[in-house]
Amino acid sequence: MSRHPYQKRLLKEYQSLSRSQLPGITLVSSDDNLTSYIFQLCLSNHTLYPSNYYLSIKITDEYPVDSPLVKFIKYADISADLDETRSDDVPTLVIPMHPHIYSNGHICLNLLGDDWTPACSIESILLSIQSMLDTNVLDERPPDNDNYVSHAPEDPKRTRFIYHDDNV
Repeated sequence: MSRHPYQKRLLKEYQSLSRSQLPGITLVSSDDNLTSYIFQLCLSNHTLYPSNYYLSIKITDEYPVDSPLVKFIKYADISADLDETRSDDVPTLVIPMHPHIYSNGHICLNLLGDDWTPACSIESILLSIQSMLDTNVLDERPPDNDNYVSHAPEDPKRTRFIYHDDNV
């Protein structure tokens, strides 16, 4: 098991996340190195998002100077405790519909690219994405979704996103 150059910071962020109890955000899993996480996001009072969504966050070797790799995933290993609030008629293994979220789970968000600074954290990412979903009223994908998904790299950090609309 190799240690991250900023292991102390990662441990501090992990401890903060464990204590903070962010409403609608649950840590589902993390690896021993604290460099790979899966979070469940639930927006229970939002008509567009009746399901639980899963977000993968992978810390790069350059973190915190560089942003982590963040994307929505279709997460199948759901524990019984997390899944018991789900309605049986609502699928849980979906990527949320949003004008800045591609169907492959990639997220077009400045915080994950040009606006990232070492002062940002895993918690700030989670809160920004939760806020992005919570304020959305459009049930649609980005206008170039099909073309983007057919050519997108696996790693969303290797993409230069085109920001179609900064108002969403």
